[in-house]
Amino acid sequence: MRPTGPLHLGHYHGVLKNWVDLQLSHECFFFAADWHALTTHYEDTGDVRDHVFEMVIDWLACGVNPGTATLFVQSEVPEHAELFLLLAMITPLGWLERVPSYKDQQERLSGKDLTTYGFLGYPLLQTADILMYKADLVPVGEDQVAHVELSREIARRFNYFYGGEPDFARRVESAIDKLGRKNAQLYRELRRKHQEQGDDRAHDVAVALVESQQSISIGDRERLRGYLVGMSRVLLPEPQALLTASPKIPGVDGQKMSKSYANTISLREPEDSIEKKLRTMPTDPARKRRDDPGEPEKCPVWQWHKVYSDDARRDWVQEGCRTAGIGCVECKQPLIEAVQRQVAGIRARAREYADDRGTVEKIIAEGNDAAREIARDTLEEVCRAIKLTNGRR
Repeated sequence: MRPTGPLHLGHYHGVLKNWVDLQLSHECFFFAADWHALTTHYEDTGDVRDHVFEMVIDWLACGVNPGTATLFVQSEVPEHAELFLLLAMITPLGWLERVPSYKDQQERLSGKDLTTYGFLGYPLLQTADILMYKADLVPVGEDQVAHVELSREIARRFNYFYGGEPDFARRVESAIDKLGRKNAQLYRELRRKHQEQGDDRAHDVAVALVESQQSISIGDRERLRGYLVGMSRVLLPEPQALLTASPKIPGVDGQKMSKSYANTISLREPEDSIEKKLRTMPTDPARKRRDDPGEPEKCPVWQWHKVYSDDARRDWVQEGCRTAGIGCVECKQPLIEAVQRQVAGIRARAREYADDRGTVEKIIAEGNDAAREIARDTLEEVCRAIKLTNGRR
């Protein structure tokens, strides 16, 4: 997540709720992408450090657990920049220019000069962030799927160039033998189905089989995964996009919730400010008077009810709005109360962390160390594959 200012309810419902759930079932790495923030905010960096700290406080207040997930700051793990550089050597320029967000963002942020190498290379730096930890899954929304696909293409290209071994065939046969007779037979059958029939499920089952073998080395796992698709090792696994549920919650003016539109409710918004913003939200323009019937689907307030209200409350809104049985002020009241309760809890937990700066700094420092240890190992493998060094790290 980029540290570009206070987090709001759009961040919570679109990202943080999913992070909290994912950390219970996956090994997760969540980081403050301060280098990514520079791609569009390079002219004003005075607040980046404070934004990083405050953003981590918001993560913790929302339930992200440093005992379960690794929380770190991108610029504190310089190996990201080195992998970005090495991947840049093999990435065709056209791949970056074709990323949909490249032109879209330039048009959307036309007031900024985004004709920079850093902005063009944003998806490549994302690729380095992902491949550094050999991520299987990347939780994203629809707008980021193209970036994950680019990561897959770059990983595939890297493995093609640098995954070969002079004696690969002998080594992979030896690795198959180590699976045991029954598993070796199953592996070969699954590979045949994938190679001859294009059976993706057979590929996935074979990968799961390989990953379940605790008695074989990491190198042999890479060879067995690579042999499923070709004749090289998988040094950098191809990540998959994990499309996460992300309810669309509009801003208090009915547009997309965004800091640039000044229409957000922040995760630490004062109580009186929440009340004022929600009370003045626009509603169905057809309801000019209290006794005019309305249509919930045309009302931004209904989108909030879909996030914050239960079925019974939503039925009440649908019936009351369409029959003019309830007014807009009446419709907003339970919503205001629900948002107040949620933000009050986050605000209170955030205050506790803000008052204990030392604990937050320790969490970040420990996360930086843990991420750096993994990053160094990955970069050592990459450098050795490229033959730049002989495991110099």
